[in-house]
Amino acid sequence: MAGRKANGEGTIFQRADGRWCGAGYVLAADGSRKRIYVYGATRRQAADKLAEKLADSNRGLVVAADPNLTVGDYLTAWLTGLARHRLRATTYVTYESLVRRFLIPGLGARKLGTLTVRDVRTFLDRLPGVCQCCAQGWDAKRNPDHPVKARRPRCCAIGNCCRKHIRPATVRYIRAVLSAALADGVREDLLGRNVASSVRLPTPRSDFQPFTAGEARRYLLAAAYHRHGPLFELALRTGLRRGELLGLRWDDIDLDAGHLYVRRTLARTRGGPTFQPVKTHRSARRIVMPRDCITALKRYRTRQDIDRREAADDWTETGLVFTTSTGGPMDPAAVHRHHQAICELADVRYIRFHDLRHTCATLLLEQGVDLVTIKDLLGHAQIHTTADIYSHVRLRLQRHAVESMDQALQSDQPDDDPDNGSDD
Repeated sequence: MAGRKANGEGTIFQRADGRWCGAGYVLAADGSRKRIYVYGATRRQAADKLAEKLADSNRGLVVAADPNLTVGDYLTAWLTGLARHRLRATTYVTYESLVRRFLIPGLGARKLGTLTVRDVRTFLDRLPGVCQCCAQGWDAKRNPDHPVKARRPRCCAIGNCCRKHIRPATVRYIRAVLSAALADGVREDLLGRNVASSVRLPTPRSDFQPFTAGEARRYLLAAAYHRHGPLFELALRTGLRRGELLGLRWDDIDLDAGHLYVRRTLARTRGGPTFQPVKTHRSARRIVMPRDCITALKRYRTRQDIDRREAADDWTETGLVFTTSTGGPMDPAAVHRHHQAICELADVRYIRFHDLRHTCATLLLEQGVDLVTIKDLLGHAQIHTTADIYSHVRLRLQRHAVESMDQALQSDQPDDDPDNGSDD
């Protein structure tokens, strides 16, 4: 005669369809106990699965609520159910792209409850070594019959791999998206722990190359002859982001007092240009403008008044500072084209438009401006963000400082102590 089961061992029974079911209570994410069910073709299979779940629970591991939920299904539901309503529109587009292009193809078939740290680490380690043009079929999507040669397949699709690899910073971004999704799963009791947060990746070296002081001067000189020159002058002199510049309205600027307020950003989404809140609460800030920027903006407003009269009924009044010739918001892609044209006119090397912001911060650091002031100017939420981004600049300045001290303490330097050798 079989004895009674001990408390916590669970129950094994056969269902009407012939399958065996195991039921028991395991540890939930909030510290409570929840009832789970496992299934098997035989009693032994169901008992083994239940014993494994109970053993994990006894070791303090939280058991996932749905053992059949895949990573791909979860990420898709997370994007539409949580991320869409919580993220900025541009951030959501980025998240959706990374999930669709990398996470679902790489991890989507795995069961969410069995995903391990090793799975995530292996996936991330392999990403940089894969040609994305081959993996995503970018070149294969070109039309081989297109009359324009530049729009025909020219690399991976014809056996000449272009080795289009993603950067380490993108790998870190992919891990961050996965970690954010799994963290919500833990909070909602779908997961026991966030395995992505345990994966450590090497910190990538900074890949931006800001202008030198000489290049910056030539760039500003060339920008003065461009129709939208004040936009690029503000970007370099104040470090404003592209979206912050395009979202500026004239009522945000006080040309007499010489300052402007950053209150919103303009981004391009699938629905067209969209105004959004600033990136963080620290990004909403007041900035003192250099005199040259004030003069340039006054000329730009006069030019805009001329455009308004010439456009007549075609003019769209938006109140924006930087607009098209008919008053509409500027396309963010057009900003990059104008920036490239200015670089060519100035005969300086091409850098990304966002690197004008890095140029501003780098030149300020080299002039001895403290990190707190630069943080407030750039709108960073935390000072460690500023310190981390420009750590290479600070190291260079430290090296110069040490060399200056070394030179001052050289034994062959003259002794300028006026009291040297006195009787006192």
